[in-house]
Amino acid sequence: MAAPPRGTGFWKDNLREYGMMMSLLAIVLFFQFATGGVILKPLNITNIILQNSYIVIMALGMLMVIVTGHIDLSVGSVAGFIGAIAAVLMVQYDLNFVLAAVICLALGGLIGAAQGFWIAYFKIPSFIVTLAGMLVFRGLMIAVLGGRSIGPFDPTFQKLSSGYIPEFVSSSSGVYLTSFAVGLAAAAFLVWQNFKGRSRRVLHEVETEPFGFFVAKNVAIFLVIGYVAYLLASHRGMPNVLIIMALLIGCYAFFTNRTIFGRQIYAVGGNEKAAALSGIKTARLTFFTFVNMGVLAALAGLVFAARLNTATPKAGIGFELDVIAACFIGGASAYGGVGKVTGAVIGAFIMGVMNNGMSILGIGIDYQQVIKGLVLLGAVCVDVYNQRR
Repeated sequence: MAAPPRGTGFWKDNLREYGMMMSLLAIVLFFQFATGGVILKPLNITNIILQNSYIVIMALGMLMVIVTGHIDLSVGSVAGFIGAIAAVLMVQYDLNFVLAAVICLALGGLIGAAQGFWIAYFKIPSFIVTLAGMLVFRGLMIAVLGGRSIGPFDPTFQKLSSGYIPEFVSSSSGVYLTSFAVGLAAAAFLVWQNFKGRSRRVLHEVETEPFGFFVAKNVAIFLVIGYVAYLLASHRGMPNVLIIMALLIGCYAFFTNRTIFGRQIYAVGGNEKAAALSGIKTARLTFFTFVNMGVLAALAGLVFAARLNTATPKAGIGFELDVIAACFIGGASAYGGVGKVTGAVIGAFIMGVMNNGMSILGIGIDYQQVIKGLVLLGAVCVDVYNQRR
């Protein structure tokens, strides 16, 4: 039997990831045409990033949970509850925003630990535990706020979500050069990392994509990131929250791809019994993923509260659905063991661009929900099809 063409295995293993990239590009181009160019205006690009920052942050944690074969329905309520705690500490008790943020992140970790304990060590289904958590923390949030909104926050804390990085170079052209330079540096660093990764795979004789495609892909990555950086620099510069997101994405990509702990998480999701027999402490890993999810939900709650400049009883409603949808649309498997950080981020921005584009076109929230539901169903159907092949 003839050997398969070189690169065949790579395409088969990465079809889902590249399919998501092409889907995001197609959706952006569609709305760019349908909205008459509004979707890629500098102000709108900034709005898309700010509006979806907390979804991206939570999607990173949700991906870890889904990869281990679990789900967390409480993230929206936890984010809202943490925002309420932050408002009470900073507004009512006048606590320094740094100390308040540290307390909130620690509280988020404790919430994740409390839920993860029952799931990991008592084997209670995560759906039940986190559904209970969703109700508990929604009620606690309303109790903490007393049914009213609390704000405004300290202006410095607001910059967490609505601020921009400082500019060190002035320009008469209206372009924020420091922000543009940071974007170009990030694009160059990512391309360099891709080339290093390819060299490492070639050295170990691991299946890699065709060299021509690899070069074209990295040129496209550099140009896209550079163009987005230019658009942001043409408005008000690089948002602080984008820097936070980029650092988190880089850390989680490194964790999942280059660490033993990260690979063990995928092993647990792929086959928990086999992972346990190979010496992996599956309960501890599951517990860790929920602690991690709690911390990221707390961070997202702080970012959302800073963006609104107030904590409201309705904060966090529906967040869990957008976060879970982002992971599944981005290629995570409902069966566990499959999913990439880049896919979750792409899925989050697919949802974000769709929300933004449909709002610009004047499509009502009712039909927006229908369309997003169909997109999610389609993504899961593709996953089920791939599992049965």
